[in-house]
Amino acid sequence: MSSEQLKKFLNFKPLYYKEIDHERVHIAYGMLKPYIRRPKTVHIVGTNGKGSTGRMIAYLAYRQGVRSEESEGRNYSVGHYSSPHILKFNERIWIDGHDASDEVLEEAHQRLFGFLGKEMSDALSYFEYTTLLAFVVFENCDLMVLEAGLGGEFDATNVCDKELTVITPIGIDHQAFLGNTIEQIAATKIRSIQTQALLAPQPYEKVVEVAKEIARDVGADLCVCPKVNTRVDPYGLEKIAEAKGWGDYLVDNATIALKALDILNIQYDINDLKSLELFGRFYALTPNIRIDVGHNPLAAFAIEKALDEKVVLVYNSLDDKDYEEVLRILKPKVKRVEIIKIDSQRATTLEEIEKALQTVGLEYSYFKNEIKEDENYLVFGSFYVVEAFLKQRNT
Repeated sequence: MSSEQLKKFLNFKPLYYKEIDHERVHIAYGMLKPYIRRPKTVHIVGTNGKGSTGRMIAYLAYRQGVRSEESEGRNYSVGHYSSPHILKFNERIWIDGHDASDEVLEEAHQRLFGFLGKEMSDALSYFEYTTLLAFVVFENCDLMVLEAGLGGEFDATNVCDKELTVITPIGIDHQAFLGNTIEQIAATKIRSIQTQALLAPQPYEKVVEVAKEIARDVGADLCVCPKVNTRVDPYGLEKIAEAKGWGDYLVDNATIALKALDILNIQYDINDLKSLELFGRFYALTPNIRIDVGHNPLAAFAIEKALDEKVVLVYNSLDDKDYEEVLRILKPKVKRVEIIKIDSQRATTLEEIEKALQTVGLEYSYFKNEIKEDENYLVFGSFYVVEAFLKQRNT
């Protein structure tokens, strides 16, 4: 059975909405809940690092489960829901080391559609429906890791109970939906916590204050990981990071992932990180090309710090991003910029990108799918940028 019916169904749903009925997904989950079980759940909220942190938690738990199955005959199953995808929808629903197959997704779609009925299934947004689809795929897992979309409190991933909320670094992004100040954005994300939360080191001290206040209000246990001035490596990640070519921000994300597993009392072997591929997260596509799906100033700061030499930046941006600030942050590590055209209704105009480049003072041209062996490249700006680059390279 292929996933053609699921693809056709999702294609009729717009990806973006100006207004969303936040009660609708709760009603739908109430309809679904009696028919499926909920695994132990980790909820990942924040602005940056959600995808890599969530995948590290899921992968380490899964690998430990593989060893348990081999030695004790006991399987430990893990699912990870993330978004958006780069090339194929299946990337969003990862289970036991692999993206879910077309057959698994189609079967889950048929079941979910049957539980909810046509009226509710049609009414749900793309993200709401696919979140509930993941719940169906993961119902027999032991651990489910859910990455929030752009929010937290009102996010579709927040409809179910969870054992732990992991709060990754929070910055200014998606102001139209989340608020205009860092306090408002943080509160919208952090109000998703229930009984236990882990707060990653934050670029804004006000986020820590907001987290402590909300944790007190809801009676949650909050573990705050403070920022440090020098590299502290309590888990022995330095050698792994060097071998993987990770920047400091990925080491930070790995440290938070390990702390989350400690809180949950889930065993792991950090050496399993050696075999983890974080596609799209400062990922070495070739010896001289790195791709990263980051898109905001907070991500740009992390990438600029991670780069040890100047690169050719293959870039574009969505119109709701502070692309001028992103370019200003990256400028010290950029030789020149090659603008790549992307297929999105939310893409900013090429004229605006050119204007920003001129303001920042960066040399630019348009990407012609020509990669020089004697130069290093960074593909950065959004999932759409990485997708467009990969499609051009494969044609």
